[in-house]
Amino acid sequence: MADESDDRAGRSVLLLLHGMGATGDVWLPWAPLLEQRWPGRWLAPDLAGHGASPPLPEYSFTGLADRVAGSLGAGDRVVVLGHSLGGVVGLALAAASRGVVVDAVVGLGIKAVWSPEELARAADLAARPVTWFVTRDEAARRYLRVAGLTGLLAPDQPAVDAGLRQVDGRWRLAMDPAAFAVGEPDLTALLAAIDVPVVLARGEHDPMVSDAQLKEYGVPVATLPGLGHNAHVEDPAAVLALLDPWR
Repeated sequence: MADESDDRAGRSVLLLLHGMGATGDVWLPWAPLLEQRWPGRWLAPDLAGHGASPPLPEYSFTGLADRVAGSLGAGDRVVVLGHSLGGVVGLALAAASRGVVVDAVVGLGIKAVWSPEELARAADLAARPVTWFVTRDEAARRYLRVAGLTGLLAPDQPAVDAGLRQVDGRWRLAMDPAAFAVGEPDLTALLAAIDVPVVLARGEHDPMVSDAQLKEYGVPVATLPGLGHNAHVEDPAAVLALLDPWR
């Protein structure tokens, strides 16, 4: 989990939520940029069942949001930027009263439409046992595939370490495979329960969600030219600019 703890009084905390399979360390390259362009604290926790965060007995967007709320201070005000799964968790956090005041949510690359085949595939992945690897490099390459970060991060980068675990000389992903069973988000219901500004964003070349799909929800949609599903890794400055209204 990445955390910038300088509390610049009265400012909202920027809550950065990673996608399925990743960890909070995916946001570490943002640190210099945030120092310049975000006036308050920022926090990038590991979602439940990812990185150093313990698993849940069963996974739901509400359960994931509850775990995130527990990492925040009582009365904290937050602006949420969540990628993919993290974007849905951010919406769930804003949709319920947990002692956390959410000022705005930006959901990046949220997959809005799921086919029966995709849901069945996710359920199959959730039911599989943990895969073990002989070397760190093998585990790191699997981590990058699962997190959608192949070609964006090198296997030997320090940010990858948070997604791995070594036990008795063998390597595995830190992620709990059961997290794949979180299911399909009901974005219509979540957005209906939220009374703060929401922006749904996507990279222009994101194959997981289209502009047309996002525009169905009646909230502002932002398309980031030239970027893909992991736009926050490809171009942090372009994604951070989405938060300018709440700085």
